[in-house]
Amino acid sequence: MIPAPHRYRDPRVPTDLRRLIPPAIPNPLVVAWRWRYEITLVAGLTAGLTAAILSFGTVPTIAAVIVITLTILCWPMARRLAVDHAWCIITAHRVRVGCVEGLIYSSRGKIPIVLWTSHQAFGERVLLYCRAGTSADDFVSARTILATACWAQDVAIFVDTRRTQMVTIDIIRRSGSDLTSEFDGHRSPDPSSGPPVWPGDQDM
Repeated sequence: MIPAPHRYRDPRVPTDLRRLIPPAIPNPLVVAWRWRYEITLVAGLTAGLTAAILSFGTVPTIAAVIVITLTILCWPMARRLAVDHAWCIITAHRVRVGCVEGLIYSSRGKIPIVLWTSHQAFGERVLLYCRAGTSADDFVSARTILATACWAQDVAIFVDTRRTQMVTIDIIRRSGSDLTSEFDGHRSPDPSSGPPVWPGDQDM
């Protein structure tokens, strides 16, 4: 399968002119969806602590909370799992910030939709759905802005040639000989080169 044809941002269009289109303000349902993990965590902790205090009392509940917290902090596997999940949640928010700052939104001010974020050895992998008016090329043009917004060393951008509205961003936080080889030839520092396809698609 060959890469789909790409259209790139016209560099002659001033950035200030693009900024005349402000990003859309999300409605309450969108806000609730974007913050669903935090809302669920706060609601769950509140309900759990309330039920525990009513059932077992304040002192046993506080003791149980201390034990659970120390277990997470002292058990490397539990601590790493908690940190990895936290970074997945943080990264989704930072990618949205990068889209706004990198002017990656449609003529209606809608940014791409973050569908899924997963932990990887190098950092996080984010799957996005591009709305009409946005494309993978916009992410390539704003690559450095995205990396800065995500507090990352670098980002690698991939496009699905079967469904060009689907874009995958690899947020690279850790580098090494065993990790960087995976991305050789798949980064796009020059917008004129276009976003690369997945390594498996290049052989088809």
